[in-house]
Amino acid sequence: MTDPKTWLRKNPQVRTIRVAACDLNGQPRGKRVPSRFAHKVVEDGTRFPFSALNLDIWGEDIDDSPLVFESGDRDGVLKPTERGFVPMPWLEAPTALLPIWMFHEGGKPYEGDPRHALAQVVNRYKRHGLTPVVALEMEFFLIDDSTRKLQVPVSPRSGKRRKAAEVLSIRALDTFDIFFTDLYDACEDMDIPADTAISEAGLGQFEINMMHQDDALRAADDAWLFKMLLKGLARRHGFAASFMAKPYEDYAGSGMHMHFSVLDEEGNNIFDDGGPKGTEVLRHAIGGCVNAMHDSTLIFAPHLNSYERLIPENHAPCGISWAYENRTAAIRVPSGSPAARRIEHRVAGGDVNPYLLMATILGAALNGIEDEIEPPEPITGNAYAQDLPLIPTDWESAMDAFEASDIMPRILPQELIRNLLLTKRQEQLYMTELSPLEQVEIYLDTV
Repeated sequence: MTDPKTWLRKNPQVRTIRVAACDLNGQPRGKRVPSRFAHKVVEDGTRFPFSALNLDIWGEDIDDSPLVFESGDRDGVLKPTERGFVPMPWLEAPTALLPIWMFHEGGKPYEGDPRHALAQVVNRYKRHGLTPVVALEMEFFLIDDSTRKLQVPVSPRSGKRRKAAEVLSIRALDTFDIFFTDLYDACEDMDIPADTAISEAGLGQFEINMMHQDDALRAADDAWLFKMLLKGLARRHGFAASFMAKPYEDYAGSGMHMHFSVLDEEGNNIFDDGGPKGTEVLRHAIGGCVNAMHDSTLIFAPHLNSYERLIPENHAPCGISWAYENRTAAIRVPSGSPAARRIEHRVAGGDVNPYLLMATILGAALNGIEDEIEPPEPITGNAYAQDLPLIPTDWESAMDAFEASDIMPRILPQELIRNLLLTKRQEQLYMTELSPLEQVEIYLDTV
């Protein structure tokens, strides 16, 4: 990381900065600061209430949260993360973002901060001499939301609107070539390791894969920053981009699949046995993920709309299973070089908080490794046609499973679990007052 003060000196064109932390819904919460006062944030941090990381999807306080009136709405101290400044190329004026995370007054990490939750899991791996290597597949929609009916944006090249799903279509990518060129340039500026782009099965749906890296916190940062970048840059191009799980009823929704392997202290992949099956440790990691899948569904599907995606035979797993090279299973072990043997966790929607996603999956896998949990036998064939145990397929059931779980407190801090449940219960209450169109409108721009 470049020293933040050095970065500011080298970029005198930046007149304002944003300082932002990630709340439980993945929303950036923070402040705008003139760059001439940025050194104060770099040196001393900044302050805002603990409750600011525990707001609902509308940005409102949680009515019964102990963080608000009961405690006097006390401040936390927010300090820069290891990332340092990154440019914000979707804004017109030269601007930089300084990611921050929350601490108590004496320096103790605030356990309601999702980035700290992931850091705790990574530290558990370190105590075993292990390092997770992770990558995310980022699926999203480009949408014309200029009218009340969501549509594919008009092609900047032809002026036409092509209303069809185009799986792996070069033409679909070329249609938005200027946008994707700007997007990759911006990823380069922000040091986000965006790799391959493809068109997907939904209307105006695309996927960009992130490169594998051995720093899970940085990988989650990349995903969080990429979401901000994509949505902001799309607006500059005259349309919307959204990670909403299911904007179109008749087409597949967006997922955020996570791939991971684990290295030992010598840099060896502990899932690699030199063949296609993988090691016993691989099976134990899968066993931990399978064991936690039901109780952790609220992390993978955190919003009301998330459950519109979890429909059998619609490219989203509902049954709890694993398999070798089988995309109908919830957990897939891809084929390929044994040195790259890894797990692909396929349950989460695109609307998730990437820090909580990584913390939950990596924490569940480590539970399996520590406890030597044996998974069920891998399935073969179509998972949708098999009699499998199911994850919760509605929001309330997922909340109930999360709340009753004795697995989740081993993965996530108790304060974060409490805060997330309070948030989701409040959102559930107010979502029932909205029409389906109003629900889509709030999710389209937020998640």
